[in-house]
Amino acid sequence: MSVKLFLIRHGQSLWNLENRFTGWKDIDLSEKGVQEAIDAGKELRGEPIDIAFTSTLIRARHTLDLVLQNCGETGIPVVMDKALNERAYGDLEGLNKADTAAQYGEAQVHIWRRSFSTRPPGGESLEDTYNRVVPYFMHTILPHMEAAENVLIVAHGNSLRALVMFIDNLTQEEILQREIATGFPLTYHFNRAMMDSLRARYGLTI
Repeated sequence: MSVKLFLIRHGQSLWNLENRFTGWKDIDLSEKGVQEAIDAGKELRGEPIDIAFTSTLIRARHTLDLVLQNCGETGIPVVMDKALNERAYGDLEGLNKADTAAQYGEAQVHIWRRSFSTRPPGGESLEDTYNRVVPYFMHTILPHMEAAENVLIVAHGNSLRALVMFIDNLTQEEILQREIATGFPLTYHFNRAMMDSLRARYGLTI
């Protein structure tokens, strides 16, 4: 048995364009983001997709709608869950990243953005995001793959980085170097042994 897992970070949002911390703020796509989502759908045209998962935030949901329209899979089940939401940036949400660096110092902002375990004020660390994304994947999404279903996940930069960290078994240092491009499908091929390996590794970390 072989199945595919497709991961897509939502297209560019209006606040991505404005270089602002977005987090859980419900900000829609920019014009470029709409086109990125359309292009991602065309990239997946011809790929069989059985079920899709996304966050509750409009930029991910809008991206998923455009992807499904353009890959020809509009009739599949879609599941939305806040477990896949972007990392919460707390008090930084809405602030311009350059202005924030000028106020707090580039080193501090870099720690807030790229440290695995350090939380920005009032927000989540990547570790916090990992601890909600990975259990959701294991308990809710992986069973569909084990049932031989191809799965599409449309989510966010940090929620997908957390998932990639788990799937690829990356260290805290390695994941800090990993970027997830907007609107670009990542494809994983899984066989039964690989899924069993994920379950075994997850059992060691819970």
